[in-house]
Amino acid sequence: MNKIIFLFFLFLSIQKGNAQQIDLAGQWKFSLDAQDQGVKEKWFNQTLKQTIQLPGTTDEAGFGISNSLEPKLEKPQLLHLTRKNSYVGAAWYSKEVIIPETWKGKSIILKLERVIWNTTVWVDGKQSTSNESLISPHYFDLSNLLLPGKHHIIIRIDNRKQHEMSVNNMAHSYTNETQIMWNGVIGNINLEATDPIKLSSIRVFPDIDHNKIKVDVEIENHTTSSASGNLSIQAISKIDKRVIKTVIIKVNNIEANKTVSLEYPMGKDFKQWDEFSPNLYTLNVTLKVNNFSSKKTAQFGMRKLTNKNALLQINNRRLFLRGTLECCIFPLTGRPPMKKEEWQTVFSNAKKWGLNHLRFHSWCPPQAAFEAADEAGFYLHVELPLWYLKVGDDSLTMRFLRNEAQNIIREYGNHPSFCFWSMGNELEGDFDQLNSLMVSLKKQDPRHLYTSTSYTFQKGHNLWPGKNDDYYITQYTKKGWVRGQGIFDAEAPRFDKDYSTSIDGLPVPIISHEIGQYSVFPNMEEIKKYTGVLTPLNFIAIQKDLERKGLIGKAKDYLMASGKLAVILYKEEIERAMKTPGLSGFQLLDLHDFPGQGTALVGLLDAFWDSKGLIPAAEFRQFCAPVVPLIRFPKAVYENTETFEATTEVVNFGSGPLKDKTISWQIKDKAGNDLATGHFNSNLLSIGNNQIPGKISFPLKGIKTAAQLSVSLKIEGTIYENKWKIWVYPKTIFVAVNDVVITQSFEQANKALQAGHNVLLTPDWKKLKGIEGKFVPVFWSPVHFPAQAGTMGVLCNPKHPAFSMFPTEMNADWQWWDLCKDSKTMIIDSLKGVTPLVEMVDNFANNRRLASIF
Repeated sequence: MNKIIFLFFLFLSIQKGNAQQIDLAGQWKFSLDAQDQGVKEKWFNQTLKQTIQLPGTTDEAGFGISNSLEPKLEKPQLLHLTRKNSYVGAAWYSKEVIIPETWKGKSIILKLERVIWNTTVWVDGKQSTSNESLISPHYFDLSNLLLPGKHHIIIRIDNRKQHEMSVNNMAHSYTNETQIMWNGVIGNINLEATDPIKLSSIRVFPDIDHNKIKVDVEIENHTTSSASGNLSIQAISKIDKRVIKTVIIKVNNIEANKTVSLEYPMGKDFKQWDEFSPNLYTLNVTLKVNNFSSKKTAQFGMRKLTNKNALLQINNRRLFLRGTLECCIFPLTGRPPMKKEEWQTVFSNAKKWGLNHLRFHSWCPPQAAFEAADEAGFYLHVELPLWYLKVGDDSLTMRFLRNEAQNIIREYGNHPSFCFWSMGNELEGDFDQLNSLMVSLKKQDPRHLYTSTSYTFQKGHNLWPGKNDDYYITQYTKKGWVRGQGIFDAEAPRFDKDYSTSIDGLPVPIISHEIGQYSVFPNMEEIKKYTGVLTPLNFIAIQKDLERKGLIGKAKDYLMASGKLAVILYKEEIERAMKTPGLSGFQLLDLHDFPGQGTALVGLLDAFWDSKGLIPAAEFRQFCAPVVPLIRFPKAVYENTETFEATTEVVNFGSGPLKDKTISWQIKDKAGNDLATGHFNSNLLSIGNNQIPGKISFPLKGIKTAAQLSVSLKIEGTIYENKWKIWVYPKTIFVAVNDVVITQSFEQANKALQAGHNVLLTPDWKKLKGIEGKFVPVFWSPVHFPAQAGTMGVLCNPKHPAFSMFPTEMNADWQWWDLCKDSKTMIIDSLKGVTPLVEMVDNFANNRRLASIF
């Protein structure tokens, strides 16, 4: 009796309008089906033996095969984080429900939000249907099976791969690289009862140029006869709760399915949606037919996304994307968050670091992410669950992808934050099929901009956009690179360059693909954070290796030295992109770590979105923000007979022009003393790239000893300021050699030593055995890409007398470029009692003692 009263109370507490719901969250009966015998043995008629909490996963409940790997520097441990309990196969879940008398004659739908991969449902032993989706809820019509009274619902969930849509299971919709191949249900689980004539979906198409929205309303009729009724539509501002207008129309001849299209006036004083003013509206639609009633709501924003003149536009204003990737990296659960509050934390972190854009690499986030992004004013790029090199070779997979695309439109299409849509990541294969799919989606849903792939290596498609692409994501074009990977280690540093030559003539907006990817040494303090379903065997193995080699005391220095070099490179990556007038944005890989694909620790933040202490967020926003002051100068290193000269500009992608501003500049020494100042006046800093008349000019003849100087540019009266370093050396330097013998010959050095002299041995680096000299650190991961030099930057003691005439920090900066490139890194594991003056940080897969000077 108590159970019946409780269920009835629960049922009453979650009625929504005319829709009534029973929440099925809580304890379920459960059994793993590792031998896949459940269907044959008719488990749908049996009592399951164990219990589990849903929403949840088998990993979270501790079911599956326990990890037996030990922490070692081997591929299974270093490829990604390790599941504590792993299960891939069928699992069965059952729950008893009581359907109230008031649901008699209702349409009853079971909703399972976010499942991997295939589900089948039975009610009292009678099979309903099966469903498969990686990105949308699974829905089951149980109207004919759930009559008033007590029932058993049994769900079989099979998380084995159903379609080949991924390279080595690396697509983030189904992978153990970041998200894990969990089994369970992680979102809402409920039964919903509605009248048999009901609203099934609403699609809202904003038209800001004509002060209106177009609304498509889909109606389902599950009765046997045609019907007529009234449709009421009302838009309400979420800010001030103001009702825009109530529109009522007559709807006739409602058969099995009917779509009603209409225009709804928003008036002239509606508020637009963008990153600066994320104004939202709720559209309430009510259908009344005889004694039946149905209500549905949709959240939307008044925004217009276009690609005018090969540049992105938001509401007829230039849009520049400052983005990073979200590869379903959630180390405590191994699955995406399903609550809006959790996603609000993600977007607030991203905004804290100056970003306005997230690309979801080969997956689509859940409803909660779109809701949080709508409110934050974040621009989202969504992809089909696809990262494959033989696209189109399997018709069943293509059918699955077309169905997933329809699921995305139905579930998430109204959200204003859903701005960009790619068919997948780095795709190869049949581009005719890709384009056909994309064109059909563009025609069906023009609210987003589309591209056939987020870059591709396939010849004939990788150097220029396709004819149907609305925008283009690439790392290079047929005219050159648009990211630093191909430049920063190959060309001497200069800061007056952009990518204009590489993108000249592009017919659509371009976004630079996955810029950065500079590996940072692991933070051993991060190990204690892994309190969830994943074990950091990779981190623990590295820690143990460092301990065994007596290097654990250097781990923090390795982190800081490699990380600060990564910051320097990320700054130039972002600034070079912003300096390019024809570029529409960048996508970092990544602001935070990617713990998969060989432990790719490329972030300035860790996998938990926590700072590594490499740079404060406020300082990062100096060069990653809506408005950024910039200078162009030819090099980083000068002699004191030269003059430092730089031109100035301001990139303005804010909410509007900046008028009557003073732009000031300063040059200071390392102690903070002013060496030179100046200013320019600007009547108008319009949206886009603004060249400022006048230039910075500072003769360096007053610098008598080697010095590191800082150059800053600031928009007075605002928060916008940016800084750069340069290094100045005397033209001539006298060095007292005294009794030091300087030689390139080991034989001469040995003789001099035997004679009692001090020796400086400077062998020809081209003849030395060692590791290739590099300035940039490991690209992505030394495990994923082992055939690279593998060093991660300089580590030195800047207070050592050896650097008295070479100003430096503990880490490499641009003044190290020639020294790092024109050198060999020596492996000194066999040398005892040697402390390097210039140590090179080795990658974590090797942890060797490396040096350039000792």
